[in-house]
Amino acid sequence: MHNTLQNDLDNLDYLLSLTKDKAAAYLNDINDKPVSINNVQGTIPINLPENGIGLEDTIKAFYEQHQDKILASSGPRYWGFVTGGTTPAAIAGDWLSAVFDQNPQGLKGAGDVSANIELQTINWLIQLFGLPSYFKGGFVTGATMSNFTSLAIARQWAGKQKGVDIAREGIKTEIRILTATPHSSAIKSLAMLGLGSSNIIAIKTADGNREAMDTADLEVKLLENKDFPVIVISSAGTVNTVDFDDMQAISDLQKRHTFYWHIDAAFGAFAACSEKYSHLLNGWQFADSITVDCHKWLNVPYDSAIYLVNEKHSALQLQTFQNSNAPYLGDPATDFSFLNFGPENSRRLRALPAWFALQAYGRNGFGWIVENNIVLANQFAQLLEEKTIFKLTAPVRLNVVCFSIADEKKRSGKLALVLEKLKSSGKLFISPTSYKGIPCLRAAFVNWRTTDEDILIAIDELIKAS
Repeated sequence: MHNTLQNDLDNLDYLLSLTKDKAAAYLNDINDKPVSINNVQGTIPINLPENGIGLEDTIKAFYEQHQDKILASSGPRYWGFVTGGTTPAAIAGDWLSAVFDQNPQGLKGAGDVSANIELQTINWLIQLFGLPSYFKGGFVTGATMSNFTSLAIARQWAGKQKGVDIAREGIKTEIRILTATPHSSAIKSLAMLGLGSSNIIAIKTADGNREAMDTADLEVKLLENKDFPVIVISSAGTVNTVDFDDMQAISDLQKRHTFYWHIDAAFGAFAACSEKYSHLLNGWQFADSITVDCHKWLNVPYDSAIYLVNEKHSALQLQTFQNSNAPYLGDPATDFSFLNFGPENSRRLRALPAWFALQAYGRNGFGWIVENNIVLANQFAQLLEEKTIFKLTAPVRLNVVCFSIADEKKRSGKLALVLEKLKSSGKLFISPTSYKGIPCLRAAFVNWRTTDEDILIAIDELIKAS
């Protein structure tokens, strides 16, 4: 064996312990670490070393070169995008997924245990969301690949309506996409699937400062496009204001019109964990497919998401993703394997961090995280309007606060200056956005570590920055 590899193997316990100590130090001090920095550049070697230096010196080199540039993006005041933290159980599961290095496909005699772990985890998530057992799913990297997977099945469904097997023959029929406020990952998925990112028929949004679709206009558009296969993409939690399409109304429309219904519930699915907010999802159980991100409100490490597909589409799913020209991988018709039901052949055991987290904290633990984040979002919104120059641009519907400056003339320049000052202080990270043409700032609450104290720190930072 190569000398350096042999040395690392001989000292594995010590080296893993050293790694653990470094990780624990980071996590123990995460509240005080910066969530943004002005300059990520540094003196970094650009040439690949001819002779390796071994793991211990590599750890030292990494911290010398990069430690001061690592952001506390899993910390309690990183409120940009919708980025969850990493619970202790999820971290342990993620570490072990690297140690075990499984490819959970479910092939007979290979990867069966890890595939069973994934199936169990999917079932637990379905129970967490209160969905029927006729949903089946698997793990992918994030909302983009979950939307891609679901919309690929929708594309196959659309082809079937016109007698075309799109997976084999290509797109030979017009397909209509109806949506109101889609996430960018859904638009990207349409581009990757050849359906066209601009080939969307926009549904009007509901009256009253809403991002949710107007279901009356949806029905009008369904009637106008009744001669074409139609895919409806709805939102369970829009990015800026966490608005929810009326799932019950859409499910009622399914009784009168034929369409494939996909729901992007990347983080809004977790409203199901709250008795107060679960009604926002009433009717979603009738969807054809659903996207959920686990590295958001489930607080597991990146990258982790699931797709959930109504089992009535299993044949279409198999047509879309089967490895029909690889006999060594088994018979897709009889040998269950995730590689025949999703886009990836090679996959890590992404389910394990979620399995650990669900086992460790259960339904009540995640119910508390969701409820606590919603309470904190409302506290932050109230203090914003009471103590700062900022005003809400939309009501706080769940866990995202969208706000701006009342003075239109000073708005754009002032917001840019605020963001620059926040970046310099490194104590609070929020995202710029635009809501109905208004430049805004946006704070998303999904981290299990966030407390009342973090709200006060954030308000103080915004006051100083403005």
